[in-house]
Amino acid sequence: MNIRTTLDLITLRDVTNPDDHHCLYEGDGENGVEIYFENEQTRQLYLDRQLEEHKVICGNDSDDYVAEG
Repeated sequence: MNIRTTLDLITLRDVTNPDDHHCLYEGDGENGVEIYFENEQTRQLYLDRQLEEHKVICGNDSDDYVAEG
């Protein structure tokens, strides 16, 4: 499933005419998110953001699962 968001993630303002604005697609083509930005500057600010550490959390929702740690 692909999701399209018109909320600029930097300014938090809605992009009312997305076809005329800068866009970024994150995903594998089949599943992903299309993010629209008010301008190239806010798109670049989003791309330049560095997360301190990426964490992947995996879980087990079976009845006999016991968390360790």
